[in-house]
Amino acid sequence: MTVRRALFLSGTLGAGHDTLAEACAAALAPYGVESRIVDCLPMLGGGPSAVGNWVFRRLLALTPVYDGFHFSQLRGNGAVGRLMDRTAVKVMFPRLVEEVDGFRPDLLVSVFATGASAAVHLKEDRPDLATVVFMTDSFAYGMWAHEGTDLFLVTSELAAASIRSYHPDARVAVVEAPVRPGFYRAPSQADARATLGVPPDARCILIMSGAWGIGPLDDVARALADEGWWVLAVSGTNARLGARLATVARQYRSVITFGFTDRIPELMAASDVVLTSSGDTCREARAIGRRMVLLDVVPGHGRENLMHELELGDAAVCLPTPASVVGNVRRLLSDREWAPSQGATGWGEGFVDELVAAGIELRRG
Repeated sequence: MTVRRALFLSGTLGAGHDTLAEACAAALAPYGVESRIVDCLPMLGGGPSAVGNWVFRRLLALTPVYDGFHFSQLRGNGAVGRLMDRTAVKVMFPRLVEEVDGFRPDLLVSVFATGASAAVHLKEDRPDLATVVFMTDSFAYGMWAHEGTDLFLVTSELAAASIRSYHPDARVAVVEAPVRPGFYRAPSQADARATLGVPPDARCILIMSGAWGIGPLDDVARALADEGWWVLAVSGTNARLGARLATVARQYRSVITFGFTDRIPELMAASDVVLTSSGDTCREARAIGRRMVLLDVVPGHGRENLMHELELGDAAVCLPTPASVVGNVRRLLSDREWAPSQGATGWGEGFVDELVAAGIELRRG
């Protein structure tokens, strides 16, 4: 059966899952595939969804607790982790069935762990439905890896090995890390700076930390500005951080602030170094050709992702303190021999090729 409709199961814990789904949908569009992206959290109901979001945010703030939970229950496939998975499927499954009956997809792609198990459960009654899991984390945990999934897509051999730790015979393919098309069409540094009002000969640092704006970015912005550098500071959806950054910007004309914005390609293009937490921002920075200083602020899977980014190179790690940030930024800026280079641009072709190799038919529209 040729795929004409693809349903992506995403989740609004941060913006990364939707970003991945959007990139995949863009890659499928030339083949005449109509895509829809749905959020798994509302399928869990208003109460459980809100509680889950709140608990996740609180756990991130309690680093030792989250690390213990991640490695014992998620990575370790512990009893609590398995119970969470079963409960989520039980609650969201009727709503998923309604969504599938209304849209009638041929392809179901889970880019959020909560959707992966429900998709496999759905396939038991709909064997013709192709199911794919696309995971961009560096290491899988049990909720991602369910037997019966037609294809697992990952972005490193490390991640592939982690999937096979749960299911040795799983079909796993390694593809380029997905990046939205806008990051391949970013303006030149000179044009981006002219638009933003950053002097052409200045040193400029973009600072951000996920959609939630995790970490002391206001203190960091002040410390970077004290060094005489320009700062582009993104608070994401964190209104409190946005207010604190606005206070810093009133004190320093070299600090320019943004909330949740779609101008990230432009901001990266204007910068010399990107300060960020581990996640989709790293792939975007690599696509534009910017080195990174990585904030160690996301426990559990965030630390696994951070270590993998360091292994890939063109990145440094820092403590979430102004002194550590300034020192590492200064070190990168002092390397006069390094020159930016744009990353690979053909990830979408690899994504489509692996779908086809797994027996999922696509035809150019």
